[in-house]
Amino acid sequence: MIETWHKELESLYNQMVSWRRDFHQYPELSFQEIETPKKIAGILKSFHIDVKTDVGGRGVIGVIEGGIPGKTMALRADFDALPIQDEKKVSYKSKVPGVMHACGHDGHTATLLGVAKILSDNRDQLSGKIVLIHQHAEEKEPGGAIAMIEDGCLEGVDVVFGTHLSSQMPLGIVGTKAGAMMAAADTFEVKIQGRGGHGGMPHHTVDAIIVATQVINQLQLLVSRKVDPLQSAVLTVGTFHAGQADNIIADTATFTGTIRTLDSEVREYMEKEFRRVVEGICQSLHAEVNIQYKRGYPILINHVAETRHFMTVAEHDLGKERVMEVPPIMGGEDFAYYLEHVPGAFFFTGAGNEEIGATYPHHHPQFDFDERAMLVGGKLLLSLVNSYSRDGKEFLHHVEVKK
Repeated sequence: MIETWHKELESLYNQMVSWRRDFHQYPELSFQEIETPKKIAGILKSFHIDVKTDVGGRGVIGVIEGGIPGKTMALRADFDALPIQDEKKVSYKSKVPGVMHACGHDGHTATLLGVAKILSDNRDQLSGKIVLIHQHAEEKEPGGAIAMIEDGCLEGVDVVFGTHLSSQMPLGIVGTKAGAMMAAADTFEVKIQGRGGHGGMPHHTVDAIIVATQVINQLQLLVSRKVDPLQSAVLTVGTFHAGQADNIIADTATFTGTIRTLDSEVREYMEKEFRRVVEGICQSLHAEVNIQYKRGYPILINHVAETRHFMTVAEHDLGKERVMEVPPIMGGEDFAYYLEHVPGAFFFTGAGNEEIGATYPHHHPQFDFDERAMLVGGKLLLSLVNSYSRDGKEFLHHVEVKK
C-alpha cells in the first residue's frame, strides 16, 4: 500500500510545485494571513476533506476519516512569511514588496496539501483519523500554535508529527533527535532612566549609556561564567538606542535581545540572574530601570518513542545512511506547544542543493530550496500514517520497530 501512495505523490509533484510557487509569489506576514488560508481551505475542500477555518484566528484544519478504526494522527505545516525583500532572480519571486517566504513555509504547506490529496483518495484503506493542521503565524510570537490548540485542534489526537525544510541539510537527508531539539526563545527589553545633562559636565548627570553598556558587558558573563559549560545558553543583545547629540549626555537608553536555552532549569536560572544583574548595576550607578522579560516559545522536546519510531520509518524509506541524529539548535519553533500536549516528533528534511544555489540560510533575502525535498518529506509523512495499525498499536510496513 505505501509504495502505491508514494507513487501517487510522485505523480502529484508538478502540482505541489505549482502550489508552492503560488504561495511564494503571494506571501503574507504572521497574523496578516488572509488569502493564504482561503487558498488552503479551497484546495482541501476540492479533495472532499472536511475543513474548519479561522481556527485560533487564521488557522485551517482538515479532517480525513479513515475507513478502518484506529488512532488519530495530526500532521502540521505552517504558512506565514517574513518581512524580507526577495532578492532571488527566479520566475516565482515574491510579488509583495518587502515580504517573502524565506523559511520554507510555502514548501511545508504544499507538502501537506500533497499528502492530504493522497490520503483523501485512499481513505478507505486508512486506519483512524488524520488531522491536517495548517498553522498561521509561526514566525511571530505568541505564534499560531497555542491559539489553535486552545481552539481544539488537538482534541482526540493521539500523536503529532511535523517537519521543517532545511537548506543547510542536503537533499535526501533527514534529521531529528529525541529530547530537546530546539531552544526556548525568550526576549527582553531594558529601559534605563538616568539623568541627562551637558557633555562637559558629567558629574551632574547619570549617564544612561554608561550604565547600559556596563549592564550589557556584565550580562555576557552569565553564559561564560554562570552556566554549566555542558549546558547550552545564548544571550544576545540585538538593538541599542540612546542619545540625541554629541554634546548631550543621554538620560535614557534602551536595549533589546533574546535568551535561548535547551533546559528548563537553565531557562529559569537565566531569567533570575538576568534580572539580578540588571537591577543590581542600575542601583549601584543610581539609575532607574524597567525590565520587560517575555517568555517565548518553549523548548521543543521530541518524545523518545515517537522519535525512534520516525527514525525507523525513515531508515526503511531512505536508508540508514540518510537519517541523521542531529545536535540541538538554538532556534525556536512553536511546534513545541503541540509536543507539550500530545506525544510526537519534529524532524528536518534536507532541501539544500549547491547546483541550483539552494544553500542560503533561512531568513536570507536569497533563500530557496530544492523543491524535490517536498517529495522526501511528503513520503515520510505518508509512511508515518501507514505505520499506525488498525488496532491503534504501532507497527511498521515490513519492518521491525526499534526497541
